[in-house]
Amino acid sequence: MTATVEPIGRVLIVVGLAIAAAGAVLVLGPRLPLLGHLPGDITLRRDGLTVFIPLGTMVLLSVVASVVLSLLGRR
Repeated sequence: MTATVEPIGRVLIVVGLAIAAAGAVLVLGPRLPLLGHLPGDITLRRDGLTVFIPLGTMVLLSVVASVVLSLLGRR
C-alpha cells in the first residue's frame, strides 16, 4: 500500500514548495529593485487610475521557471 500513495506525497511536496516560493516572492518582491521595473513593463496613468502590466517581468519569470523545471525534469 505504501507504493500507491508515494506519487501523491511527491505531488504534495512539490505543491507545498511552489506555495512557499510564491509566498517568498510576495514578501520579498517589493525589496527586489529590478523586479517590476524591467524594460517591457507597461505603466498607464490617467486621472486617478494607474494600470501596471509587467510584461518584461512575466517573461523573465517564465524563462527562469522553465529552466528550473527543465533541470528538475532531467533527474
